[in-house]
Amino acid sequence: MTGGSEPAARRRGVRERRQPDSAPAPAARVSILALIRHSTRALPPTARRIATFIDAHAEDVIRMSVTELAEQTSASEGSVVGLCQRLGTKGFQELKILLARDLVEPMRLIHEDLHEADTVAEVGEHVFAAHIASLQETRKLLVVDSLSRAVDMIRAARRIEVYGIGSSAPIAHDLGYRLLQIGCDAKVLTDSHIQAVSAAMTDASTTVITVSHSGSTVETVLATRLARETGARTIGITRIGKSPLARYCEIVLHTIANETRYRPEAMSSRVAQLAIIDTLVSCCALADTRRSIARLELSARVLAEKRF
Repeated sequence: MTGGSEPAARRRGVRERRQPDSAPAPAARVSILALIRHSTRALPPTARRIATFIDAHAEDVIRMSVTELAEQTSASEGSVVGLCQRLGTKGFQELKILLARDLVEPMRLIHEDLHEADTVAEVGEHVFAAHIASLQETRKLLVVDSLSRAVDMIRAARRIEVYGIGSSAPIAHDLGYRLLQIGCDAKVLTDSHIQAVSAAMTDASTTVITVSHSGSTVETVLATRLARETGARTIGITRIGKSPLARYCEIVLHTIANETRYRPEAMSSRVAQLAIIDTLVSCCALADTRRSIARLELSARVLAEKRF
């Protein structure tokens, strides 16, 4: 027993020692820019071109989507993701987080405008100012024609599906609930598997609304693509700029917020997204005022039974 177990233990030990040597460099433990510079010469031509661009324009890359970087480097999105994985990251979003860590004051990862010495009052001022700025900038981006077409798509739909994952999921739920209150047959899907299956079963009578701050979340992009391929009408609520999601949306309602630069998750953009959906639902309600008021009154009576 002892003699048989020692070789096995020894073999396990060898595997444990060899594994780190064969794995990609742990980008999370070193400067990602240093790793890019060290790796550039050994990369194939396309990956080398992308890496060289990232090294020369790191600050700009933090603000880009994967689609925008691919266009800037005359490469495909797959090539960008492939380079990120070669560098030991899971994908482009993680690469941007590591770039931000190299270039940005760490406090900015909590919020763009905060400093470590800020008082509670100053934190409140900064956060409210960021939300106000996000609302103002998003209002300037709002295209009336796109909003009108989105309203028409929603009103013409026999069924509405709303997709959102992560920090976009609560926004998706709020939109679905608001549409339900005015009498729309709205279903909110925040599980990636259910999204994909349901999207594949949509048709031309369905309108899909996808909420995604980055516009680059694999699961919601896939579901939106599947819905578009079945003939469903598609609307996206996402950050300004080119993104994988926008490619599969007939209409895109854009938001803008500072955290687009450094943060992996949305903060101020949530406020902008809520303003977009409130505008969208209000326009849908006004398009058929009598019906909407009747539905809202019914909702109010039902909810009154749940309150003392």
